[in-house]
Amino acid sequence: MRVGLIADTHNLLRDEAVAFLRGSDHIIHAGDIMDESIIESLQALAPVTVVRGNNDRSEWGQRLPETAHITLGETGIFVIHDLAELAIDHADMGARVVISGHSHKPSITERDGVLYVNPGSAGRRRFKLPIAIAELTIDGEEVSARIVELPVPAR
Repeated sequence: MRVGLIADTHNLLRDEAVAFLRGSDHIIHAGDIMDESIIESLQALAPVTVVRGNNDRSEWGQRLPETAHITLGETGIFVIHDLAELAIDHADMGARVVISGHSHKPSITERDGVLYVNPGSAGRRRFKLPIAIAELTIDGEEVSARIVELPVPAR
């Protein structure tokens, strides 16, 4: 199973991100969307799980959940925008993967059997951070992640 991971689009869904996400079995957006048309576009590609980011302040954004706990295949996945707000040990509740956004810094780490993935920002460039996206591959009990920097020309 291929799960596309995206975060911090900030009202910009790039063609490069759509191309990367095409073919995903599921897509997770870890917040700071700012426009529901982005989710509608993603839903045209695959089922989508989405959480609210700190910039999702519109009436639509306020209706989004702050967190999500889903199971894909045999894998429990917890989604939150800001990892600093993670208040409990998700390994204890069956999460094998935690997806977050907010920092705009793409990263993959594993601690105590839990894989933490931040796909980075797929929206507007912030500072000198890359424009990035990620994917999660689930094969039975095996889970892996990779980050891909999008080929976006510098302005």
